[in-house]
Amino acid sequence: MKGRSIPYSAEELTWIKRRRAWTRAALHRGFCATFGREDVSLSNLHALCKRKGWKTGRTGNFEKGQDPWNKGQSYCPKGSEKGWFRPGIRQGKAPTNYKPIGSERIVDGYRERKMHDGMPFRSRWKMVHVLGWEQVNGSVPDGHCLKCVDGNRLNTDPSNWECIPRALLPRLAGGNRYRPVLAYDAAPEQLKPIILNTAKLAHAVKMARDA
Repeated sequence: MKGRSIPYSAEELTWIKRRRAWTRAALHRGFCATFGREDVSLSNLHALCKRKGWKTGRTGNFEKGQDPWNKGQSYCPKGSEKGWFRPGIRQGKAPTNYKPIGSERIVDGYRERKMHDGMPFRSRWKMVHVLGWEQVNGSVPDGHCLKCVDGNRLNTDPSNWECIPRALLPRLAGGNRYRPVLAYDAAPEQLKPIILNTAKLAHAVKMARDA
């Protein structure tokens, strides 16, 4: 009982110590059956063993070379294979939603083209302007991205996209933190080259100071 010390005889303590490797539930059942100690609960006996440092010797981990208890067992009930997806077969809404390779879609104003049906899923689609630019100039360098020059993201001509450091994007987005304040995409056409060159210059100055 909580708040009251439970006495144990020397014989009882010896009996418990010799059988400390038993599971606590089995030890409690055996102890109560042997000594008639109905006043000792499982938690009382567990606390006693803990105080005395009488551990079971079990860690709960699989030892090296030990087979798991479920080795060789099937995780799939017999007959469940009837509901499995068959390779190459689309069910439910999949046939309606499926887009063949070469299909194009518009996402956030950018044109994307489906390249394959493999995995990972996100690699199936690639931006058309990136494909066109890489055909002419090669892969986009690390830390860089393509910026739409005329503001029309659907214009995928490689000449309409310029490779810039990603660090320029916050400057081109405008705002009081960076100069120029006016956002590139919202600026008039005649101001866009000035905004882009000003952002490049400010970025170059910062890089030179940090070097």
